[in-house]
Amino acid sequence: MTFAPLSSDFYGYAENLLTDREKDAIMAIREWGEREVLPVIGGYWERAEFPAQVIAPLAELGTLAFAWDETKPFENSAVFRGFVALELARVDASVSTFVGVQNGLVAGTLALTGSAEQRAEWLPKIASAEVIGAFGLTEPLSGSDSARGLRTTARREGDSWVLNGSKRWIGNATFSDITIIWAKDEADGQVKGFIVPTSTPGYVATKIEGKISLRSVQNADITLTDVVVPESLRLQNANTFRDTAAVLRQTRAEVAWAAVGTAIGAYEAAVAYAKQREQFGKPIAAHQLIQEHLVNGLGNITASLGMVVRVSQMLDAGEQRDEHSALAKAYATSRMRETVAWARETLGGNGIVLEHHVARYFADAEALYSYEGTREMNTLIVGRAVTGEAAFV
Repeated sequence: MTFAPLSSDFYGYAENLLTDREKDAIMAIREWGEREVLPVIGGYWERAEFPAQVIAPLAELGTLAFAWDETKPFENSAVFRGFVALELARVDASVSTFVGVQNGLVAGTLALTGSAEQRAEWLPKIASAEVIGAFGLTEPLSGSDSARGLRTTARREGDSWVLNGSKRWIGNATFSDITIIWAKDEADGQVKGFIVPTSTPGYVATKIEGKISLRSVQNADITLTDVVVPESLRLQNANTFRDTAAVLRQTRAEVAWAAVGTAIGAYEAAVAYAKQREQFGKPIAAHQLIQEHLVNGLGNITASLGMVVRVSQMLDAGEQRDEHSALAKAYATSRMRETVAWARETLGGNGIVLEHHVARYFADAEALYSYEGTREMNTLIVGRAVTGEAAFV
């Protein structure tokens, strides 16, 4: 399969950094997304439905748990995994988010905090999509302060745990088979993780309605009322919030990659529109102000891509710290927000209708800007690193 560099990858990162096998995998994902997802996703977005038919192909393409020894289809780099997130978000951020939850948050949690037995049991099921997962950390009254502010509790009773509390904004949760629930142990006050089958009595997930962003993602409110979980489903290596943070450090960088992909999707749609839309007797692409919008967007994409590439290289080298992924997430999502706005402006009135795709990217960018750590919180994480002073409230 011949690798075709994206015109938006202006400095040729993918061409120069990916192996031939990684390039083949990227092209398979790109061709599938452009053929099967892009033509239909607007309707699903408008109806606030998730296209369930994409799940099996995503598993076949090897996107659902490709970082771990038990399930990775071939040796691959963190840079490659970032380009997978980019390619998926370039087509649709909701599909990219589904993969981010299944592959990053759920598989990542199982791989980093599960026992060897738990890894062996659950990771292959996640990779094949036999089991769909969700990640339950955020709560109605606890988001950025999850390290200290979790209100969901876990109480040990013999060989079981009893969970009580609530979660909010939990992606995939309306149709997941399991949800990773993070709860504070009543005995020692430490955050622990649990694999909770969604069929467990007392577990209720209710879809959040009325969203204007990532409408195809099935976010839910979850209530846990005396939910009994056996000790065998407690994540054996998740004993403090530091273990939770180890998962988020990795996934935060992939959200930055998805932000670059979202910006690219909007940018490419704007370039295509500008070439065919005529005003004053010529394509609007020939007008100076339109070219400025496009070049500004390309500059944002190129700068952000350089940052996320380096962060992923640091992950491969074991050098990535919280502040590194935090800066990438804060910067890339901010530049994405600007880029999708310039794309929308390039299309004029047509920029607010789904037909030309830009409206979807424009709206979806708002969710990526906020989840996996707001710009403000990631800024403070970096600020603490550069000053030595914690400015958290």
